[in-house]
Amino acid sequence: MPTLVGKEIGPIGYGLMGLTWRAEPCSEEQAFEAMKAALKNGMNFWNGGEFYGKPEYNSLVLLERYFAKYPEDADKVVLSIKGGMTADFRTDGSPENTRRSLDTCISQLKGRKKIDIFEFARRDPNVPLKTTFEVIEKEYIQTGKVGGISLSEVRAETIHEAVKLTKVVAVEVELSLFSREILENGVADACAQYNIPVVAYSPVSRGFLTGQFKSVEDVKKRSPQIAGFPIFQEGNFEINMQLVHQVEEIAAKKGVTPVQIAINWITRLPTWRKGTPKTIIPIPGTTTAARVTENATKVDITDDEMAQIDATLSKFKRAGGRYPAIFSTDT
Repeated sequence: MPTLVGKEIGPIGYGLMGLTWRAEPCSEEQAFEAMKAALKNGMNFWNGGEFYGKPEYNSLVLLERYFAKYPEDADKVVLSIKGGMTADFRTDGSPENTRRSLDTCISQLKGRKKIDIFEFARRDPNVPLKTTFEVIEKEYIQTGKVGGISLSEVRAETIHEAVKLTKVVAVEVELSLFSREILENGVADACAQYNIPVVAYSPVSRGFLTGQFKSVEDVKKRSPQIAGFPIFQEGNFEINMQLVHQVEEIAAKKGVTPVQIAINWITRLPTWRKGTPKTIIPIPGTTTAARVTENATKVDITDDEMAQIDATLSKFKRAGGRYPAIFSTDT
């Protein structure tokens, strides 16, 4: 089994963002059912965020309530929390904001669970990494408040710089059949070089590969919070649906779902593609126990099937960027 911060985790993790960061979050009861299902299915690496929802109901608040009800689960979970953002969604790596973010997260958990991994959502271009890392290292890791430091949405150069300053326990970046940039831009190579596990967010391309979106209107109705992303725009959507159809065909032949192909393609990469990090952990997120079980299902993708997927991908170019222009990427 793969490990993070010295703890065993399942090959597929669980992204918590959707449980709290939406206009109308699902009920707490439904969230707890999904979280329980994640553990039952071996998805014990959980990834949340300080800004995943309003301060009064974000990942930390939900987690505190969950572990208050199920204290026996606290030691089973390896928890990664994303923070470092200001109220207006700017990254601030200053010592003051680093302490504010970490202290807030720790306080919201009320001692129910230790933060195993902490990461800034983006690199702050105005503050040296060393300045931020020193605060986390000396005041939180060495004092036992936090387990380790991860990087998020970074470019290869940031990884090469960071490993000289601290122990990087993971790198969280986008990776899916739609978004394969890290395999070509040096990020995967850097993680392989330093034996750093990759945490793959948006492994089903913000729901695109679930097959639930048949039109732009479907996106607007089902997931208005992502309707503004370039891949879902008129013109782009129709092109991108071509890959969805290809994945659906592969899944149908194998008797599995497109989501299971998408997620298990990621877990298969280390044994398929040379130079890939030994550990890649997709963190699909969902709000229902049934979807959690679907996401957790292990599917063995053969060499022939991986070659078929490669051939399909070689002929397909995603239409539209990963994010709207207002978001910083590859920091």
